[in-house]
Amino acid sequence: MRTRASLLTRQATALAHGQPRHHTRLYPVQQSPTQHHFSSSKKLPLSGITVVSLEQAIAAPFCTRQLADQGARVIKVERPDVGDFARNYDARVDGLSSHFLWTNRAKESLALDLKKPRDLAAVKKIIRSADVLVQNLVPGATGRMGLSYEDLRGANPRLIVCDISGYGSYGPYRDKKAYDLLIQSEAGFVSVTGGPGEPSKAGISIADIASGMYAYTNILTALIERGQTGKGKRIDISMLESMVEWMNFPLYYSINNQPLVPRTGLTHATVYPYGPFDTAGGESVMFGVQNEREWLLLCRDVLGDESIATDERFISNSLRSQNREPLRAIICEKFSVHSASEVLEKLDAAGIANAKVNDMHDVWKHPQLQARGRWAEVDTPIGTVPTLLPPGIDEPSHTRLDAVPAVGQHNDSLFAEFGIERDK
Repeated sequence: MRTRASLLTRQATALAHGQPRHHTRLYPVQQSPTQHHFSSSKKLPLSGITVVSLEQAIAAPFCTRQLADQGARVIKVERPDVGDFARNYDARVDGLSSHFLWTNRAKESLALDLKKPRDLAAVKKIIRSADVLVQNLVPGATGRMGLSYEDLRGANPRLIVCDISGYGSYGPYRDKKAYDLLIQSEAGFVSVTGGPGEPSKAGISIADIASGMYAYTNILTALIERGQTGKGKRIDISMLESMVEWMNFPLYYSINNQPLVPRTGLTHATVYPYGPFDTAGGESVMFGVQNEREWLLLCRDVLGDESIATDERFISNSLRSQNREPLRAIICEKFSVHSASEVLEKLDAAGIANAKVNDMHDVWKHPQLQARGRWAEVDTPIGTVPTLLPPGIDEPSHTRLDAVPAVGQHNDSLFAEFGIERDK
């Protein structure tokens, strides 16, 4: 078994709390003694697969980063000078964008202006020998440039083209521009998120992530299919359809014009108690009771009053959900004389599922992530920063942790490799 370093330096603690730092390694890192932040020499599942991506924002870059994690070569085509506009979403990591850093490791950056004929010809030449083309440009852009699946498959019949858009390639919303929050709204996600008084969005780009992951899994499936048929295909990923797939519970819940799923903030819409409860010292804990056996254990072993379990207001989940306020008052009163850590210990001892209410500073230092060695390192234009290993990957050598590129960093090497002549 390999050893793990599990340190959060004083500078890292300062960074987590927004204090200035020096230009040294400042982050929590879990690393192998033989692998820090270099590309794996191991043959990975997608080694030998070349992906060209006309990508921006989150959805397509998130998809292609998953492909890169599994060994694919990803050539990221972005605008000269400014690059992918996600590079400028923020500057929280010593001037780098947190969004861009997250979704763009292990890629080669090729800066081209696709409005110029010679740059468009260059990308077409590269695509002729590629396995996959991913794009999430504005609707219709690739068709106007001759980069649709129909345009490209003659020269490369094994090519898989994955188009990611807000609403898909046909239908009345085909040409409508879409961003993450707008899709959350169209898909009904915001209608079931937030508190009773006001709907809310997700705190992360959930529609982009959903569509990026469906693009990724469909590309993997298409690669398997190509191995059987020898032919590529087109994949049409809609952000709306990706999000609506995740909305099936509230859809079925409201079938035939039944009442909608209520917005209940941090509590569960239909199961109770399931959510945050106050403890001493202004802290809170999250826990959930999923069945009657757990309800009895909560009352007897955590609340210390078995009679609550047989109170007529609370003898079934439906009644507990209907009588949330009096039950919440009882629970919070019982918890008010205990710290959050004491309550969590009681919940653990009783076998009741629970969690801390963590913020991002807490997650940087999360003991489970550190114990499982989830932190590695990746190079960037401003130096080494931490990165999480992909879920399901236990060793840094089992994935690619190549650098996050600067804009156009690989132009010269790619032009030379593909025989593309450029004036110096």
